[in-house]
Amino acid sequence: MATSAVRPRVRRDDINILQKHFGDSAMHKRPHDAAARRHSKAGAVLRVTAGNFLEQFDFFLFGFYATQISHVFFPAGSDFASLMLTFAVFGAGFLMRPLGAVILGAYIDNVGRRKGLVTTLAIMASGTILIAFVPGHETIGLFAPALVLIGRLLQGFSAGAELGGVSVYLAEIATPGNKGFYTSWQSGSQQVAIIVSAALGYTLSQTLSADAIAAWGWRVPFFVGCLIVPVIFALRRSLEESDEFKQRKRHPAVGEVFRSMAANARIVFGGTMLVALTTTAFYLITVYAPTFGKSVLKLSSADALLVTLCVGVSNFIWLPVGGALSDRIGRRPVLLLFAGLTLVSAYPALSMLVQAPSFGRMLGVLLWLSFLYGMYNGAMIPALTEVMPPDVRVAGFSLAYSLATAIFGGFTPALSTYMIHATGDKAAPGYWMSFAALCAICATLALYRGSRGRGEPAALSSAS
Repeated sequence: MATSAVRPRVRRDDINILQKHFGDSAMHKRPHDAAARRHSKAGAVLRVTAGNFLEQFDFFLFGFYATQISHVFFPAGSDFASLMLTFAVFGAGFLMRPLGAVILGAYIDNVGRRKGLVTTLAIMASGTILIAFVPGHETIGLFAPALVLIGRLLQGFSAGAELGGVSVYLAEIATPGNKGFYTSWQSGSQQVAIIVSAALGYTLSQTLSADAIAAWGWRVPFFVGCLIVPVIFALRRSLEESDEFKQRKRHPAVGEVFRSMAANARIVFGGTMLVALTTTAFYLITVYAPTFGKSVLKLSSADALLVTLCVGVSNFIWLPVGGALSDRIGRRPVLLLFAGLTLVSAYPALSMLVQAPSFGRMLGVLLWLSFLYGMYNGAMIPALTEVMPPDVRVAGFSLAYSLATAIFGGFTPALSTYMIHATGDKAAPGYWMSFAALCAICATLALYRGSRGRGEPAALSSAS
């Protein structure tokens, strides 16, 4: 009798655990069924985030090898002019993101997540392959920079909807109460790309001479990116449509998506300001950091790459922590806390770094900024999926993210280079990061006005 009295209680505990982690449907599944379900979720996360890996892998390489790229494709009267032209082309790709967000985002909201994300990957891969194989200016003249620009524009057009499509898909497959944790892997995959590309660059810097890297070695990582395209494409094609999208009785036509976005312009603008800090911080501490370390702080290429690799690892750790924390205490308090810390510490941290540049000091400062970025972005991604109306979730998310990237993040390397050159203050990029943090604070207060941040954002309540 004692044994039979215990068994029902054990079964109920097991059911409660399954329900918590896998949703209500897990109540009717046995433990091994739940394990299979968890494995399926992990596989879906891997397949959908693989495209993000490719995007950031190529973007980081472009930023790190900006000096070599400037000499090969954009020869000018001075190193500064060549570097500015390179970063301008890098930033031009971000100007295409809003267009891609509107067109491809509306397409994904209409035809489905899987089919749309396969399309964005195909466009992105085209740009990656083009940049990898374009001959230099000495060989084909002005066609060289023109083709590099076309490659960046293709990548930007695709990325405009890639981030939104991936984030929304992760939010739609997330188990109850874990949306922040699930969506954090969108950015997590980008950090893996940074780690891999930085490790590859570090290996090349240790095995090739500076002249060899400048002549041809910088292309090697881009060729590696081309080799992994078929693998990523196969992963993406095996992706299953999200249940939430399949269960909708009606999918809006592309024209309806456009009209709905126009009607919700205030929410899109608020989302853009919310993303401002994420995109500025990310491109400052990852894409621009190696150039900053080499050109401004006069550290070795190996040291700058090693710091960036450590930052990628740090980002990867803190992103899911920030997402999970926001699942527990709400988006609003996490967003306000870490945006506020960024506002008051970005410039002082960079000032401390430039006063006595060293590997250890650069590592410490960028790890601090990485902590702030990871915790903020872990909460920001699910917040942005929640604030957008469901029928235009991908298009609205993508447009807000793309506008922020075009205005803030994409031109952060070029603007940082210009600010240092114009003011003579090597810590000047800290002001730009603090301004982005101020925008994020204002957006959080506006979007969650009258809300404690745990439930539906106030902006969505008023819009519905």
